[in-house]
Amino acid sequence: MPIVDEAANVLADPTAYADEARLHAALTTLRANRPVARVDVPGYQPFWAITKHADVLAVEKANRQFTNWPRPVLMTAESDEMQAAIGIRTLIHMDDPQHRVVRAIAADWFAPKAMRAMAIRIEELAKRYVDRMRDTGGRCDFVAEIAVNFPLYVIMSLLGVPESDFPLMLKLTQELMGSDDDELKRSAPPDESMNALVEMFTYFTALTASRRANPTDDLASMIANATVDGEPLSEVDTVSYYAIIATAGHDTTSSSISGGLRALIEHPEQLDLLRRNPELMPGAVEEIIRWVTPVKAFMRTAAQDSVVNGVPIPAGDSLLLSYASANRDEEAFDDPFRFDIERVPNKHVAFGYGVHFCLGAGLARMEIAKFLGELLPRLTSIELAGPPELTATTFVGGLKHLPITFTID
Repeated sequence: MPIVDEAANVLADPTAYADEARLHAALTTLRANRPVARVDVPGYQPFWAITKHADVLAVEKANRQFTNWPRPVLMTAESDEMQAAIGIRTLIHMDDPQHRVVRAIAADWFAPKAMRAMAIRIEELAKRYVDRMRDTGGRCDFVAEIAVNFPLYVIMSLLGVPESDFPLMLKLTQELMGSDDDELKRSAPPDESMNALVEMFTYFTALTASRRANPTDDLASMIANATVDGEPLSEVDTVSYYAIIATAGHDTTSSSISGGLRALIEHPEQLDLLRRNPELMPGAVEEIIRWVTPVKAFMRTAAQDSVVNGVPIPAGDSLLLSYASANRDEEAFDDPFRFDIERVPNKHVAFGYGVHFCLGAGLARMEIAKFLGELLPRLTSIELAGPPELTATTFVGGLKHLPITFTID
Protein backbone atom coordinates (compact mmCIF):
# COMPACT_ATOMS: atom_id res chain seq x y z
CA MET A 1 0.00 0.00 0.00
CA PRO A 2 2.05 2.96 -1.26
CA ILE A 3 -0.14 5.49 0.57
CA VAL A 4 0.43 3.71 3.90
CA ASP A 5 4.17 3.40 3.24
CA GLU A 6 4.33 7.12 2.53
CA ALA A 7 2.40 7.82 5.74
CA ALA A 8 4.86 5.73 7.77
CA ASN A 9 7.85 7.56 6.31
CA VAL A 10 6.43 10.85 7.63
CA LEU A 11 7.52 9.82 11.14
CA ALA A 12 11.16 10.21 10.11
CA ASP A 13 10.58 13.58 8.43
CA PRO A 14 11.14 16.53 10.80
CA THR A 15 9.32 18.92 8.48
CA ALA A 16 6.11 16.91 8.88
CA TYR A 17 5.87 17.98 12.53
CA ALA A 18 5.80 21.60 11.38
CA ASP A 19 2.74 20.82 9.22
CA GLU A 20 -0.04 19.62 11.51
CA ALA A 21 -2.48 18.75 8.73
CA ARG A 22 0.07 16.58 6.94
CA LEU A 23 1.26 14.93 10.15
CA HIS A 24 -2.16 14.01 11.50
CA ALA A 25 -3.43 12.83 8.12
CA ALA A 26 -0.50 10.39 8.01
CA LEU A 27 -0.97 9.26 11.61
CA THR A 28 -4.71 8.73 11.11
CA THR A 29 -3.93 6.59 8.06
CA LEU A 30 -1.47 4.47 10.03
CA ARG A 31 -3.82 3.92 12.99
CA ALA A 32 -6.52 2.73 10.62
CA ASN A 33 -4.45 0.63 8.25
CA ARG A 34 -1.09 -0.33 9.73
CA PRO A 35 -0.78 0.56 13.45
CA VAL A 36 2.58 -1.23 13.64
CA ALA A 37 4.48 -0.09 10.55
CA ARG A 38 8.02 -0.76 9.42
CA VAL A 39 9.93 2.44 8.53
CA ASP A 40 13.17 2.22 6.58
CA VAL A 41 14.24 5.52 5.06
CA PRO A 42 17.66 6.84 4.00
CA GLY A 43 19.70 8.39 6.79
CA TYR A 44 17.99 6.56 9.67
CA GLN A 45 18.33 3.13 11.20
CA PRO A 46 15.08 1.21 10.54
CA PHE A 47 12.33 1.09 13.19
CA TRP A 48 8.75 0.03 13.82
CA ALA A 49 6.23 2.88 14.24
CA ILE A 50 3.68 2.21 17.00
CA THR A 51 0.71 4.56 16.58
CA LYS A 52 -2.18 3.15 18.69
CA HIS A 53 -2.69 4.37 22.26
CA ALA A 54 -3.18 0.83 23.64
CA ASP A 55 -0.02 -0.43 21.94
CA VAL A 56 2.07 2.49 23.22
CA LEU A 57 0.89 1.71 26.75
CA ALA A 58 1.60 -2.01 26.33
CA VAL A 59 5.19 -1.36 25.24
CA GLU A 60 5.75 1.20 28.01
CA LYS A 61 4.45 -1.25 30.62
CA ALA A 62 6.82 -3.99 29.45
CA ASN A 63 9.96 -2.05 30.32
CA ARG A 64 12.16 -5.15 30.62
CA GLN A 65 10.98 -6.53 27.30
CA PHE A 66 11.36 -3.17 25.55
CA THR A 67 14.35 -1.19 26.79
CA ASN A 68 15.36 2.45 26.52
CA TRP A 69 19.00 1.63 25.88
CA PRO A 70 20.63 2.05 23.40
CA ARG A 71 18.27 4.19 21.26
CA PRO A 72 15.77 6.24 23.28
CA VAL A 73 15.29 9.03 20.70
CA LEU A 74 14.89 9.03 16.93
CA MET A 75 17.94 10.64 15.35
CA THR A 76 19.80 10.16 12.11
CA ALA A 77 22.15 7.19 11.99
CA GLU A 78 25.08 9.61 11.98
CA SER A 79 23.78 11.40 15.09
CA ASP A 80 23.23 8.05 16.80
CA GLU A 81 26.90 7.25 16.27
CA MET A 82 28.14 10.66 17.40
CA GLN A 83 26.05 10.63 20.59
CA ALA A 84 27.29 7.12 21.39
CA ALA A 85 30.88 8.33 20.90
CA ILE A 86 30.31 11.19 23.35
CA GLY A 87 28.94 8.67 25.84
CA ILE A 88 25.85 10.59 26.93
CA ARG A 89 23.70 8.64 29.40
CA THR A 90 20.69 10.57 30.65
CA LEU A 91 17.71 9.13 32.53
CA ILE A 92 15.99 8.43 29.22
CA HIS A 93 18.95 6.24 28.16
CA MET A 94 18.84 4.11 31.32
CA ASP A 95 16.90 0.99 32.25
CA ASP A 96 16.18 -0.55 35.64
CA PRO A 97 17.74 -1.18 38.06
CA GLN A 98 20.18 1.65 37.21
CA HIS A 99 17.39 3.97 36.10
CA ARG A 100 15.45 3.58 39.35
CA VAL A 101 18.49 4.38 41.51
CA VAL A 102 19.66 7.37 39.47
CA ARG A 103 16.12 8.79 39.08
CA ALA A 104 15.75 8.74 42.89
CA ILE A 105 18.58 11.29 43.24
CA ALA A 106 16.35 14.15 42.07
CA ALA A 107 12.93 12.66 42.79
CA ASP A 108 12.33 14.61 46.02
CA TRP A 109 12.88 17.89 44.18
CA PHE A 110 9.85 17.13 41.98
CA ALA A 111 7.63 15.50 44.61
CA PRO A 112 4.28 17.09 45.66
CA LYS A 113 5.79 18.54 48.86
CA ALA A 114 8.51 20.30 46.87
CA MET A 115 5.96 21.53 44.34
CA ARG A 116 3.87 23.10 47.10
CA ALA A 117 6.97 24.86 48.38
CA MET A 118 7.69 26.22 44.88
CA ALA A 119 4.13 27.40 44.19
CA ILE A 120 4.60 30.92 45.56
CA ARG A 121 7.82 31.44 43.62
CA ILE A 122 6.22 30.22 40.39
CA GLU A 123 3.25 32.54 40.96
CA GLU A 124 5.70 35.44 41.32
CA LEU A 125 7.42 34.50 38.08
CA ALA A 126 4.10 34.10 36.29
CA LYS A 127 3.14 37.64 37.32
CA ARG A 128 6.53 38.93 36.19
CA TYR A 129 6.11 37.47 32.71
CA VAL A 130 2.48 38.51 32.31
CA ASP A 131 3.59 42.02 33.30
CA ARG A 132 6.34 41.76 30.69
CA MET A 133 3.72 40.70 28.16
CA ARG A 134 1.63 43.75 29.07
CA ASP A 135 4.67 45.99 28.72
CA THR A 136 5.19 44.96 25.07
CA GLY A 137 2.34 47.33 24.25
CA GLY A 138 -0.25 44.79 23.18
CA ARG A 139 1.67 43.00 20.43
CA CYS A 140 4.41 40.38 20.66
CA ASP A 141 5.76 37.07 19.48
CA PHE A 142 4.49 35.15 22.48
CA VAL A 143 6.95 32.27 22.03
CA ALA A 144 10.14 34.28 21.66
CA GLU A 145 9.31 37.01 24.18
CA ILE A 146 7.38 35.17 26.90
CA ALA A 147 6.89 31.40 26.62
CA VAL A 148 10.53 30.35 26.32
CA ASN A 149 11.66 32.55 29.18
CA PHE A 150 9.19 31.75 31.96
CA PRO A 151 9.92 27.97 32.25
CA LEU A 152 13.62 28.60 31.57
CA TYR A 153 13.76 30.85 34.63
CA VAL A 154 11.97 28.23 36.75
CA ILE A 155 14.14 25.24 35.84
CA MET A 156 17.45 27.12 35.84
CA SER A 157 16.65 28.63 39.23
CA LEU A 158 15.89 25.14 40.53
CA LEU A 159 19.21 23.86 39.21
CA GLY A 160 21.08 26.85 40.62
CA VAL A 161 22.41 28.22 37.32
CA PRO A 162 23.32 31.93 37.66
CA GLU A 163 20.81 34.25 36.00
CA SER A 164 23.63 35.75 33.92
CA ASP A 165 23.96 32.34 32.20
CA PHE A 166 20.25 31.98 31.35
CA PRO A 167 20.67 33.36 27.80
CA LEU A 168 23.41 30.79 27.11
CA MET A 169 21.21 27.98 28.42
CA LEU A 170 18.30 29.16 26.27
CA LYS A 171 20.53 29.22 23.20
CA LEU A 172 21.92 25.73 23.84
CA THR A 173 18.59 24.09 24.68
CA GLN A 174 16.98 25.57 21.57
CA GLU A 175 19.87 24.40 19.41
CA LEU A 176 19.68 20.90 20.87
CA MET A 177 15.92 20.51 20.55
CA GLY A 178 15.82 22.45 17.29
CA SER A 179 18.64 20.62 15.55
CA ASP A 180 16.30 19.58 12.70
CA ASP A 181 14.92 23.08 12.20
CA ASP A 182 16.66 25.38 9.70
CA GLU A 183 15.96 28.47 11.82
CA LEU A 184 16.92 27.08 15.22
CA LYS A 185 19.80 24.72 14.54
CA ARG A 186 23.38 25.82 15.10
CA SER A 187 24.77 25.03 11.67
CA ALA A 188 24.06 22.99 8.59
CA PRO A 189 27.03 20.60 8.42
CA PRO A 190 26.16 17.27 10.12
CA ASP A 191 29.57 17.05 11.80
CA GLU A 192 28.69 20.20 13.78
CA SER A 193 25.26 19.03 14.93
CA MET A 194 26.62 17.85 18.30
CA ASN A 195 28.42 21.11 19.08
CA ALA A 196 25.60 22.45 21.23
CA LEU A 197 25.65 19.23 23.25
CA VAL A 198 29.43 19.41 23.68
CA GLU A 199 29.17 23.05 24.79
CA MET A 200 26.44 22.18 27.28
CA PHE A 201 28.57 19.33 28.64
CA THR A 202 31.52 21.69 29.04
CA TYR A 203 29.37 24.16 30.96
CA PHE A 204 27.92 21.55 33.29
CA THR A 205 31.31 19.91 33.88
CA ALA A 206 32.48 23.23 35.33
CA LEU A 207 29.27 23.49 37.37
CA THR A 208 29.87 20.01 38.80
CA ALA A 209 33.37 20.92 39.91
CA SER A 210 32.07 24.12 41.51
CA ARG A 211 29.27 22.37 43.43
CA ARG A 212 31.58 19.60 44.65
CA ALA A 213 34.06 22.15 45.93
CA ASN A 214 31.41 24.47 47.39
CA PRO A 215 27.99 22.77 47.77
CA THR A 216 24.92 25.02 47.85
CA ASP A 217 21.22 24.50 48.45
CA ASP A 218 20.16 23.68 44.89
CA LEU A 219 19.49 20.71 42.64
CA ALA A 220 22.89 21.01 40.94
CA SER A 221 24.60 20.41 44.29
CA MET A 222 22.35 17.41 44.98
CA ILE A 223 23.30 15.83 41.65
CA ALA A 224 27.00 16.75 41.83
CA ASN A 225 27.40 15.18 45.28
CA ALA A 226 25.09 12.18 44.86
CA THR A 227 26.41 8.67 45.34
CA VAL A 228 25.25 5.30 44.06
CA ASP A 229 26.42 2.28 46.05
CA GLY A 230 28.80 4.57 47.89
CA GLU A 231 30.43 5.92 44.73
CA PRO A 232 29.85 9.35 43.16
CA LEU A 233 28.24 9.48 39.75
CA SER A 234 30.70 9.46 36.89
CA GLU A 235 31.39 12.79 35.23
CA VAL A 236 29.41 11.72 32.16
CA ASP A 237 26.40 10.60 34.21
CA THR A 238 26.46 13.77 36.31
CA VAL A 239 26.61 16.09 33.33
CA SER A 240 24.01 14.01 31.48
CA TYR A 241 21.68 14.44 34.47
CA TYR A 242 21.95 18.22 34.29
CA ALA A 243 21.45 18.17 30.54
CA ILE A 244 18.20 16.20 30.61
CA ILE A 245 16.71 18.38 33.37
CA ALA A 246 17.76 21.60 31.64
CA THR A 247 16.35 20.59 28.26
CA ALA A 248 13.31 18.51 29.24
CA GLY A 249 12.35 20.99 31.96
CA HIS A 250 12.35 23.90 29.56
CA ASP A 251 11.35 23.17 25.97
CA THR A 252 8.44 20.88 26.77
CA THR A 253 6.79 23.38 29.12
CA SER A 254 7.35 26.40 26.87
CA SER A 255 5.79 24.42 24.00
CA SER A 256 2.78 23.54 26.16
CA ILE A 257 2.23 27.11 27.34
CA SER A 258 2.47 28.62 23.87
CA GLY A 259 0.52 25.79 22.22
CA GLY A 260 -2.12 26.03 24.94
CA LEU A 261 -2.56 29.76 24.42
CA ARG A 262 -2.87 29.20 20.68
CA ALA A 263 -5.54 26.55 21.26
CA LEU A 264 -7.51 28.91 23.51
CA ILE A 265 -7.28 31.71 20.93
CA GLU A 266 -8.45 29.39 18.15
CA HIS A 267 -11.26 28.02 20.35
CA PRO A 268 -12.70 31.19 21.90
CA GLU A 269 -15.61 29.34 23.46
CA GLN A 270 -13.11 27.30 25.47
CA LEU A 271 -11.20 30.43 26.45
CA ASP A 272 -14.44 32.07 27.63
CA LEU A 273 -15.43 28.91 29.51
CA LEU A 274 -12.10 28.78 31.34
CA ARG A 275 -12.16 32.48 32.19
CA ARG A 276 -15.65 32.12 33.67
CA ASN A 277 -14.84 28.87 35.47
CA PRO A 278 -11.25 28.93 36.78
CA GLU A 279 -11.95 25.72 38.71
CA LEU A 280 -11.68 23.98 35.31
CA MET A 281 -7.96 24.80 35.16
CA PRO A 282 -6.64 21.31 36.11
CA GLY A 283 -8.63 19.70 33.31
CA ALA A 284 -7.67 22.49 30.91
CA VAL A 285 -3.99 21.86 31.65
CA GLU A 286 -4.37 18.16 30.85
CA GLU A 287 -6.17 18.92 27.60
CA ILE A 288 -3.51 21.46 26.63
CA ILE A 289 -0.78 18.88 27.23
CA ARG A 290 -2.68 16.25 25.19
CA TRP A 291 -3.37 18.74 22.41
CA VAL A 292 0.22 19.97 22.13
CA THR A 293 2.04 16.72 22.99
CA PRO A 294 5.45 18.45 23.15
CA VAL A 295 7.35 15.14 23.26
CA LYS A 296 6.41 13.68 19.89
CA ALA A 297 7.90 10.22 20.37
CA PHE A 298 10.28 8.04 22.30
CA MET A 299 12.11 4.94 21.11
CA ARG A 300 12.42 1.46 22.62
CA THR A 301 14.47 -1.59 21.64
CA ALA A 302 13.12 -5.14 21.77
CA ALA A 303 15.25 -7.12 24.24
CA GLN A 304 13.74 -10.38 22.95
CA ASP A 305 11.57 -11.59 20.12
CA SER A 306 8.19 -9.95 20.74
CA VAL A 307 4.77 -9.33 19.24
CA VAL A 308 2.96 -5.97 19.18
CA ASN A 309 -0.64 -5.90 17.96
CA GLY A 310 -0.09 -9.17 16.12
CA VAL A 311 3.11 -8.04 14.40
CA PRO A 312 6.34 -9.96 15.19
CA ILE A 313 9.18 -7.71 16.38
CA PRO A 314 12.59 -9.43 16.29
CA ALA A 315 15.00 -8.96 19.19
CA GLY A 316 17.23 -5.95 18.62
CA ASP A 317 14.73 -4.04 16.49
CA SER A 318 13.78 -0.47 17.44
CA LEU A 319 10.26 0.79 18.05
CA LEU A 320 9.06 4.40 17.84
CA LEU A 321 6.23 5.15 20.28
CA SER A 322 4.28 7.95 18.63
CA TYR A 323 2.77 10.01 21.44
CA ALA A 324 1.49 12.48 18.84
CA SER A 325 -0.58 9.68 17.32
CA ALA A 326 -1.63 7.98 20.56
CA ASN A 327 -3.03 11.27 21.86
CA ARG A 328 -5.33 11.50 18.83
CA ASP A 329 -6.38 7.84 18.83
CA GLU A 330 -10.09 7.53 18.07
CA GLU A 331 -10.34 4.40 20.24
CA ALA A 332 -8.85 6.16 23.28
CA PHE A 333 -10.54 9.59 23.07
CA ASP A 334 -14.01 10.69 22.05
CA ASP A 335 -13.71 13.12 19.14
CA PRO A 336 -9.92 13.38 19.60
CA PHE A 337 -9.54 16.35 17.24
CA ARG A 338 -11.80 18.49 19.41
CA PHE A 339 -10.08 20.76 21.95
CA ASP A 340 -12.18 20.29 25.08
CA ILE A 341 -11.02 21.56 28.47
CA GLU A 342 -13.80 19.50 30.13
CA ARG A 343 -12.61 16.23 28.59
CA VAL A 344 -13.11 13.33 31.02
CA PRO A 345 -11.41 10.94 31.07
CA ASN A 346 -8.21 12.27 29.56
CA LYS A 347 -5.70 9.43 29.63
CA HIS A 348 -3.10 11.09 27.43
CA VAL A 349 0.43 9.72 27.19
CA ALA A 350 2.22 13.04 26.79
CA PHE A 351 4.23 12.34 29.96
CA GLY A 352 4.89 8.73 29.04
CA TYR A 353 3.78 5.82 31.17
CA GLY A 354 5.23 3.37 33.67
CA VAL A 355 8.71 3.58 35.17
CA HIS A 356 9.77 6.33 32.76
CA PHE A 357 6.79 8.60 33.50
CA CYS A 358 8.07 12.18 33.31
CA LEU A 359 9.93 13.16 36.48
CA GLY A 360 8.91 16.81 36.09
CA ALA A 361 5.23 16.28 35.24
CA GLY A 362 4.02 17.99 38.42
CA LEU A 363 6.24 21.00 37.82
CA ALA A 364 5.10 21.33 34.20
CA ARG A 365 1.44 21.17 35.20
CA MET A 366 1.98 23.80 37.87
CA GLU A 367 3.79 26.19 35.53
CA ILE A 368 1.06 25.99 32.89
CA ALA A 369 -1.69 26.46 35.49
CA LYS A 370 0.03 29.34 37.28
CA PHE A 371 0.81 31.21 34.07
CA LEU A 372 -2.72 30.91 32.68
CA GLY A 373 -4.14 31.59 36.12
CA GLU A 374 -2.29 34.91 36.14
CA LEU A 375 -2.96 35.80 32.50
CA LEU A 376 -6.62 35.01 31.92
CA PRO A 377 -8.22 37.21 34.62
CA ARG A 378 -6.22 40.18 33.28
CA LEU A 379 -6.86 39.48 29.60
CA THR A 380 -9.60 41.51 27.94
CA SER A 381 -8.88 40.60 24.32
CA ILE A 382 -6.48 38.41 22.33
CA GLU A 383 -6.12 37.26 18.73
CA LEU A 384 -3.53 36.00 16.30
CA ALA A 385 -1.50 38.66 14.54
CA GLY A 386 0.01 36.31 11.96
CA PRO A 387 0.39 32.62 11.17
CA PRO A 388 1.77 30.40 13.98
CA GLU A 389 4.96 28.56 13.03
CA LEU A 390 5.98 25.13 14.36
CA THR A 391 9.43 23.64 14.84
CA ALA A 392 10.69 20.93 12.52
CA THR A 393 11.55 18.01 14.80
CA THR A 394 11.12 14.29 15.42
CA PHE A 395 11.50 14.50 19.20
CA VAL A 396 10.54 17.60 21.23
CA GLY A 397 8.92 20.64 19.73
CA GLY A 398 6.02 22.99 19.34
CA LEU A 399 5.54 26.57 18.30
CA LYS A 400 8.60 28.66 17.50
CA HIS A 401 6.57 31.77 16.63
CA LEU A 402 3.13 32.90 17.84
CA PRO A 403 2.45 36.53 16.87
CA ILE A 404 -0.48 37.91 18.88
CA THR A 405 -2.24 41.15 19.67
CA PHE A 406 -4.00 41.60 23.01
CA THR A 407 -5.05 43.90 25.80
CA ILE A 408 -4.08 43.16 29.39
CA ASP A 409 -5.02 45.02 32.55
